[in-house]
Amino acid sequence: MEGREDVRVGANRYDEKQPIGMAAQNRDSRDYVEPPPAPLFEAGELWSWSFYRAGIAEFVATFLFLYVTVLTALGVARSPNKCSTVGAQGVAWAFGGMIFALIYCTAGISGGHINPAVTLGLLLARKLSVTRAVFYMIMQCLGAIAGAAVVKGFERSQYDMLGGAANTVASGYSDVTGLGAEIMGTFLLVYTVFSATDPKRVARDSHVPILAPLPIGFAVFLVHLATIPITGTGINPARSLGTAIVFNRNQAWDDHWVFWAGPFVGAALAAAYHQVVIRAIPFK
Repeated sequence: MEGREDVRVGANRYDEKQPIGMAAQNRDSRDYVEPPPAPLFEAGELWSWSFYRAGIAEFVATFLFLYVTVLTALGVARSPNKCSTVGAQGVAWAFGGMIFALIYCTAGISGGHINPAVTLGLLLARKLSVTRAVFYMIMQCLGAIAGAAVVKGFERSQYDMLGGAANTVASGYSDVTGLGAEIMGTFLLVYTVFSATDPKRVARDSHVPILAPLPIGFAVFLVHLATIPITGTGINPARSLGTAIVFNRNQAWDDHWVFWAGPFVGAALAAAYHQVVIRAIPFK
């Protein structure tokens, strides 16, 4: 165990190797240096409090994310007159606004992923280790389950009657259409994450660290506007899993694979596009 730890490094206990996500924005030097890839496995992380602190931050952030967004979605579903509620636009704002706020709060601790698809994209780009990525995903899923469970505790019978805000492919759309919507939506989200947290942009533009959560939250908002009518908008496997487990009806599980396969494929494509095409990392 470590005798003393510098808490200023936040989630990035191993700063000399690879900043994680938005933690890359906190470097003192503005001179751009291509960071080396993170090691695939980092056993030393398991003995660092910052590793577990980052996981707890992901749990709490995903818990709060599900709590606010599911309550908002159920409030809209409960009203017979959509004009008397915030409507689909309000649901989209709830998702996008919560991502903006939570990334701002947790970026310096865990990188502010709050989404297994984002974590996978950063893992494929070698921004964090497999150990940390798996831990993050587990904590994100547990936080989502807990957040949806608290909402069900508040809503009780209405939660099941209103569908629990579980993701399903809407009537009139095929699973392939739903899968395509999830791939495209997650691609946009993860591509925005890479662009907003790119260390080369941080070195060049001093305002990027302050503004980074804004385009990410706005991307989530826009994707929800586009895909709520198709899938209810997943683009976050933890969000889909949490509501499916707590709602636990056949309709929540029939198309559940779409909300894992779509986001993971979209995240992988966004990581490849950013690293190979935009940054041309393999050619340097």
